[in-house]
Amino acid sequence: MSKKSKLFATDRKRELFTHGATQYMLKHDLRSFHCFSQLVLSAGGLKPTPLVKRSKSAHFEIEILDAQTRKQICIVDKVSSTSTIRDVKQKFHKACPQWYPSRIGLQLERSGPFLRDHRNIQSIAASSIVTLYFTDLGQQVFLAEYAGPLLIYLIFYMRLAYIYDAKESSRRLRHPVVHLACFCHCLHYARYLLETVFVHKLSEEHTPLKNLIKGCAFYWGFTSWIAYYINHPQYTPPSFGHRQVTVSVLNFLICEAGNHFIHVLLAHPNHTGSNACFPSPTYNPFTWLFMLVSCPNYTYEIGSWISFTVMTQTLPVGIFTLLMSFQMLLWAQKKHKVYLKKFDTYVYKKSAVIPFIL
Repeated sequence: MSKKSKLFATDRKRELFTHGATQYMLKHDLRSFHCFSQLVLSAGGLKPTPLVKRSKSAHFEIEILDAQTRKQICIVDKVSSTSTIRDVKQKFHKACPQWYPSRIGLQLERSGPFLRDHRNIQSIAASSIVTLYFTDLGQQVFLAEYAGPLLIYLIFYMRLAYIYDAKESSRRLRHPVVHLACFCHCLHYARYLLETVFVHKLSEEHTPLKNLIKGCAFYWGFTSWIAYYINHPQYTPPSFGHRQVTVSVLNFLICEAGNHFIHVLLAHPNHTGSNACFPSPTYNPFTWLFMLVSCPNYTYEIGSWISFTVMTQTLPVGIFTLLMSFQMLLWAQKKHKVYLKKFDTYVYKKSAVIPFIL
């Protein structure tokens, strides 16, 4: 065989070998792809890898503004998403101790409803910063309690036809003590309303919503009873006439002034603004009662109602004065014990309400 024939035969074998190998690889690849397809079809669709849930507790920043002035009161930070309005009130109380949680009313809008304690913060939060408006519920309770007697007494004072007999009211002239009683009664409750807004720093813990009905029923009911008798056309003036009325009115005005100045002093105990000292008398003579008793505001309050009782000389006023005096004696004794624990050196020689007696 010639050399050219040998080279041709060698190239032919190599070509056949390459073709056979290529066919073998194609068959093997097809077989592998077929097996993989069968495996996928038998196993179903591909399932994504499950994501591991991580519990991230988002924190919010609560900005609390005054509902009337829109001024910022405080900022409660680091509030978790699982916290409730009750939790926010507790933190608010820690930042501002003068407001107890039961007195705090929080709103999303100034004119909106109050948020309930069980409401979740996450349900009201549109962002990480939440703005809430604060309203003092305790102040609202006292305003309702004191505004009612003021208006109710004036209604009876006008002697409306559906309360008294019109003919009898027009026939009988009013005694001057009736006008003085209306002036003193309205002065007393008007002073309370103004002090509640501008003077008092109410710090006693209570449940305003529960006390609202009870307090209004007590004050409004007694005011109706008192005003009905004093403004009645058949009202009998005091036994000792103008002398009894004059003395009792002067004493009433003195007690009202003393009560006001004591409340101002209690709201501003000293020039440094510290509440950690026992209230001491000032140059104002009405505050000198602090040298004898630890709760002169109750002493003046009892004196006002005793004077009003003597001035009008009616049974309803006497019963109201007795109940009020008993309640104030209990409050004074409780506060006197607190003063004894904190300021023993200042209080141990003083009485609670009545100098040298009680």
